[in-house]
Order: sequence, then structure tokens, then C-alpha cells
Amino acid sequence: MPALIRGLALALWGAVLLGSSLSGRLELLLRGLFHPLVAVSGVVLLVLGLQQTLQRGARPGWRRRWLLAAAVALAVLLIPPNPSFSDLAANRSTDLGPDLELDFQLPPGQRSLTDWVRLLRSQPDPQLYAGDPVRISGFVLPQPGDRPQLGRLLVRCCLADATPIGLPVRWPPGYKAQADQWLALEGRMGVERHNGSPRSVVLVERLRPIPRPARPLEP
Repeated sequence: MPALIRGLALALWGAVLLGSSLSGRLELLLRGLFHPLVAVSGVVLLVLGLQQTLQRGARPGWRRRWLLAAAVALAVLLIPPNPSFSDLAANRSTDLGPDLELDFQLPPGQRSLTDWVRLLRSQPDPQLYAGDPVRISGFVLPQPGDRPQLGRLLVRCCLADATPIGLPVRWPPGYKAQADQWLALEGRMGVERHNGSPRSVVLVERLRPIPRPARPLEP
């Protein structure tokens, strides 16, 4: 029985890793570059689980821990992850570091939200972009003492190192942006004064809710 429990726990965790990789769950937690490694780890755990069920003998004190491990794995399998990006962003630094990857060849209307943020941090003069067309998507990111922004999460590896970024938005009159809601915006880049200094702001002309993308994290 102890070997069976141990093998079941390993097999369940293998199923968690392999299933998460195949189903797209990992897109909410981990950069795509690492997904194959997770899938291979899942296969290894499944094989080890099968091997353990064929063995006999185990430390009696470990039985309860293996049962707990199996229960946690089962819960992860049954309950899909649904992280709140805005809550996560509230506790993260917005520093992108000195190495900004910029593509100045992209026309304004083809720049993603991430492209715009990197461009504005590299060349912050808002007059350079006034009137440029904007077509972006992201989630509503609340800002203390300011209007909500439209945001994204950048990751090097996973949510543990996520960096939130956002663009100021002048929302349509009467519109109440809800935290974590995903939106597609079209409009133009404008200029407004914030805390005594000019800054770029998205002047919304069209707005529509969209489902959370299959790949919501950006490198």
C-alpha cells in the first residue's frame, strides 16, 4: 500500500505537469520557452509513478506526506488556475531595466501595448506621438490616485518575475473600467498634464471587451 500511494502521488503530479503543458494552462503561469521542459518532467514523473507502484516497502512515516502530495496534485488538476493580474501587478516593480528592445520600424497602428511602453520610456517626449493611431489590448490595471491604465505583464521566466507595464488611458465619459477585464482599444495618442508634467495618454475612440488571450504573458 505505501508504494501504491507513493506511485499515485508521483503519477498525479506528472499528470499535472503534462496536462498543464498540453492544455494551455501554463500560458497563465510560465513563458512558452519553458513549456517543453515541463512536459518532459511530467512524463518522467509518470514513469517514476508507475515504477514506484511496482516496488514494495516504504518508510511508514512518509505515507501521510505522500497522501497529502497526491491530494494537492488532484486539487490542482480539478481547479484551473485563474490568477488576478492586477493584484499581482500591485506588488511588483515596474522597472524594465536598462535593456529595452525597441522596433522603430513598426507603424504606430501596429505597435502593441508593450511596444508603446518601451518606446515612451526610451523617448518620453509626448509631443513626438501626439495624434498617432493606437490599437492595443490588455487588462485593466488600477492605479492608486489615478485613472486605471491598460496593462500587460512581462515575464522572463514565470509569474514570479513578472513586471507590470501600463499605458494611461482617457476612458470614454461614464465608462467604469473593471480591474482584470481584458479590453481592445482603438484611438489616438494624446497629451495631458499629470502631477505638473506632460505625459502621453490614449484617447479612446472605440472600446470592446475581449476574452483573456490564450497567451496573456509577454516576453
